[in-house]
Amino acid sequence: MNSSNNVHYENNKSEFNLKTIEHGHHNMKYRGVKCLKCPFDYVTYQMIINEIKPDLIIEIGTYIGGNALYIADLLDINNKGEVHTIDIEDLVDSELINNHPRIKRFLGGYENYDINIVRDFNTILVIDDGSHQYHDVKMAFEKFKDIVSLNSYYIIEDGGLTELGYGETHNGGPLRAIEEIMKNTNQYEIDRKWCDFFGKNATFNTNGFLKKLR
Repeated sequence: MNSSNNVHYENNKSEFNLKTIEHGHHNMKYRGVKCLKCPFDYVTYQMIINEIKPDLIIEIGTYIGGNALYIADLLDINNKGEVHTIDIEDLVDSELINNHPRIKRFLGGYENYDINIVRDFNTILVIDDGSHQYHDVKMAFEKFKDIVSLNSYYIIEDGGLTELGYGETHNGGPLRAIEEIMKNTNQYEIDRKWCDFFGKNATFNTNGFLKKLR
């Protein structure tokens, strides 16, 4: 291979776009546990959790569990709070997650989570990282919207699926759900502070940081 071809190869390697971030986020790990999260959003989450200092974070969508572990460790730094992480099936095989004192796991999907559990908590934040199907996003929001505490967040993840070309397979996905949610609620606003922190919607959670105002 001649030197000009080497330069072309190196230039291709250094290309940067949404697809390269998608590829990288599928390989992201936290403390050795797969977490499937955009690094921009990891930075944003630690700022939000430090600012809100929730005593309960409900995570819809555990998957392998890396994100629940990350959130629980952030709560450790705050010296308060626990994570209720919900999924349909058990894919967690890390003792770091199973033995973490701030993580409580719930199987059976968000539909079967007992909302009465939250009565003893004052500051609640919800993260929807579930199926990302339009119907599920809407239904989960309807279930959990009222328990989010004032000035905290209901975060709908992965609106960026539409720009990545997966909107049709998710029936419009999170972005369609967010658009309809915002037309029908006066409780929340899209917080551009976090959506645009690294540039306009430089996040996988496109328009997804919903702040509760009333």
